[in-house]
Amino acid sequence: MDIERHLIEGQMAPVSHYCHSVRAGELIWVSGIVGMTADGHIPEQTAAQFDIALHAMDVCLRAAGGRPDTVTKVQIFLTDISDRALINPARVAYFGEHLPASTLVEVSALVDPRMKVEIECMAVVG
Repeated sequence: MDIERHLIEGQMAPVSHYCHSVRAGELIWVSGIVGMTADGHIPEQTAAQFDIALHAMDVCLRAAGGRPDTVTKVQIFLTDISDRALINPARVAYFGEHLPASTLVEVSALVDPRMKVEIECMAVVG
């Protein structure tokens, strides 16, 4: 089986040794995506960070051949769990009636102290 590794131009560069998304056969994994633009801008508001991260996740997912309705699992990390209500409207709008399995956890910190949210997903295509 071929493994495709995708580094997506126009997305935030990886901060370590990884790529944006990987496809192996019918499976796609999208690495954790934070709310920072490729030019380094991080909005202060959690919802604005989530919008950036969700859009970037979609770009990386589609680069590997996926779409929102092929996502089987989504994982969201928040530095303040009470911000769930702030990000949920964008999440509902993105996935629509497609309901992936989901994990949402509070974490003490992300890679940059200004970051408040990170999202990753897995998808099945084919």
